[in-house]
Amino acid sequence: MRELRHRGVWLAAMLVVSGCAVGPHYQPPGAPVPDAFKEAPPDGWKQAEPADAIPRGAWWQIYGLPELDALEQQVAVSNQNVIVAIAQYRQARDQIRIAHSALFPSINTAPSAVITRANSSARTGSGAVVTTQASGFVVDYSLPVDFTYQADVWGAVQRSVTAASATAQASQGDLENVLLMNQAQLAQLYFQLHGLDGDANLLETTLQVYGQSLQLTKDRMQAGVASGADVAQAQAQYDSTRAQWIDVGVARAQFEHAIAVLTGKPPSALTIAASLVTGLPPAVPIGLPSALLERRPDISAAERRVAAANEQIGIAKAAFYPTISLNATGGFASTAIETLLTWPSRFWAVAPQLALTLFDAGKRRAQVDLEEAAYDATVAIYRQTVLTSFQQVEDQLAALRILEQEAAAEDMAVTAAQEALEIANEQYRAGTVDYLQVIVTQAAALQTRRTALDILTRRLVASVLLVEALGGGWVAP
Repeated sequence: MRELRHRGVWLAAMLVVSGCAVGPHYQPPGAPVPDAFKEAPPDGWKQAEPADAIPRGAWWQIYGLPELDALEQQVAVSNQNVIVAIAQYRQARDQIRIAHSALFPSINTAPSAVITRANSSARTGSGAVVTTQASGFVVDYSLPVDFTYQADVWGAVQRSVTAASATAQASQGDLENVLLMNQAQLAQLYFQLHGLDGDANLLETTLQVYGQSLQLTKDRMQAGVASGADVAQAQAQYDSTRAQWIDVGVARAQFEHAIAVLTGKPPSALTIAASLVTGLPPAVPIGLPSALLERRPDISAAERRVAAANEQIGIAKAAFYPTISLNATGGFASTAIETLLTWPSRFWAVAPQLALTLFDAGKRRAQVDLEEAAYDATVAIYRQTVLTSFQQVEDQLAALRILEQEAAAEDMAVTAAQEALEIANEQYRAGTVDYLQVIVTQAAALQTRRTALDILTRRLVASVLLVEALGGGWVAP
């Protein structure tokens, strides 16, 4: 009993020193963060908390389009890339449970019944000497229980749990980033598709006008006022415009197919009705640059990977210290099943152990250097992710600002081209110009109107990219 007390005191002391973690304490890395965005418009925009300005998760609702809302909701549940990210996040969470289990002892048992053909006097596995039966067989029953515990004296196991937790949080950020990217891609495709609907509608309307002009030219030729060359030019213009109208269908079909795949459907299962995009992009409150560090899931994931890499350094440094473990076994052993669970059949053994590596030719030092280099790499990746995020926000702010100016200039060009077309038509009817002048002004008017539609589509796409650059509606937990 005195020996058992000494062993108990030794085990208690071992557990008291458990948790003396070695290695660096984690401090989030710094990153260059500007006080304000360079491209933020001085007028018409206000500093606001993005968390309150953009709906949580459903950021696309700022466009007020029910059809887009229905499509976006399918991305979260049916997009295969998102499903892959969800499975990877589940795996990362399971790694936490695996790492956490090392903080507790393991207890195993392996009951056995060993049948031995023995001599007339045989010694069993439990040490008993028995006289064999007439058959010459001996049965040795055993019910052992093994206890194994390695004390986390230097915090290596706890650091493994912390690293697994940080990795799981990074995986959650990856999941949110994949979701955001796919949702943003769908919104871009949606606006581009309906931008083509605007092109098709414009070309169809223009074809009606060109058809009337062609008929007018034919009538003037029959009256001897116009030449056959005028009719040929009008016919060529009509056919060329009709070819452009038909060609729009190619890109539209591809956009529709891409949207179907993003929502987890085969292309044949989705049909999006044609409609025109007329609304301007909504104002997106951009907030302060520092808020970007909390809003962007990829930044959060990168920072969590830095935390995990920091824990790996501590785990590597713990290898320089001795490991303390306790192994114990006990149970029952007997040659008769009816006496197996009796007190005289008991046995036990305790084996505390201290292990220390005395020489490894620099392996542990190299492992620490390796983990420190990996940590430096994750810090650089984190800072580059931050810089890239600022670049993306600035790019889209500049795009929205410049496209707004371009749209105003193009609207003036559309008005001027329409006036020039009306004058050319009047001059042609009066016989003061030939039909070539009409064709030139008609082509210019069509081109300016198509450019205006393209600018509107680009502005909507840029607003989607800005919301994506700002992190959508997600905030790191």
